[in-house]
Amino acid sequence: MLKAWLFRLHRWLALGFAVPLALLIATGAILSVEPILQTVKLSPGELTLARIDGWLAAKDPAGKARGLSYRNYDGRLTIQGVPERGNVTLDTATGLQAADGGLAGFFGASRRLHEHLLFELDWLVIGSTIAMVVLMLMGVAMGLPRLRNTLGGWHKGVAWFGLPLLIASPITGLFIAFGISLAPAGGPGGRGEEPLPLREALAIVARDKDPSQLIWLRMRGGRQLVRLNENGAFNVYSVTRAGLSETPKNWPRLIHEGNFAGIWSGALNLAISLALAGLLGTGFAIWLRRRLRPRRRDRRANPVAPPALAS
Repeated sequence: MLKAWLFRLHRWLALGFAVPLALLIATGAILSVEPILQTVKLSPGELTLARIDGWLAAKDPAGKARGLSYRNYDGRLTIQGVPERGNVTLDTATGLQAADGGLAGFFGASRRLHEHLLFELDWLVIGSTIAMVVLMLMGVAMGLPRLRNTLGGWHKGVAWFGLPLLIASPITGLFIAFGISLAPAGGPGGRGEEPLPLREALAIVARDKDPSQLIWLRMRGGRQLVRLNENGAFNVYSVTRAGLSETPKNWPRLIHEGNFAGIWSGALNLAISLALAGLLGTGFAIWLRRRLRPRRRDRRANPVAPPALAS
């Protein structure tokens, strides 16, 4: 009896959240590709301090810009917060001002959709993510499946034996939503200090790191931080005049975004997204087949007589 009730609740909860879950899974799959591209396209020495410093001097002579972001797969460097001009995007091959890269725009739109859906519906994102966790736990509570080469057999088998990896995605997403980083309190200094001019901060980064590894450099949480792609691991450092200090790793974010091991973590997240899409799709197909089955039986039990031929 309990299993039957769990089955019904599992089915209707999945149907009720089907649309937002489909959007979250699809955009999650798209975003899984970004760290793969950022690692594949990383070319040591491609960006130098001299080149970036020259662009900053030309585009922000007053030194008022607030940050930098670099998307190597599009060949675009963005200077953020240039007075009276907003953001300025440069083509790193030519140094000329250019439109935002198409891939970066696509990933940005996917990220906004993934985090807020279409209408800033953060509560629905969180609710759908909780529903995904509940669906997985109910699937486990219904008992160990019998593996069969059927639609239902594959649905249950993937859900059961892929559970440790599959459930990590929504749980880490909830950790991010509720600000849980699992990092120890404190961390390196820099909090509350006056931010360094961008050119000076960049020079400090370049003393120890390759500027080509840059993902972004900006103020966050009262500290001037830089995020670097170091062999596929996206590490964050606090930037002060004393130098760079690595911040504690935010493992929920690293796992959820798939950027702790470059190509491999991105590929793992992509596989998880495809598995979740398969579960949602097969679940819907199983429900649809059950809905259509009674109609087929009715047709077989009460066949429609063919019209009589006119004499």
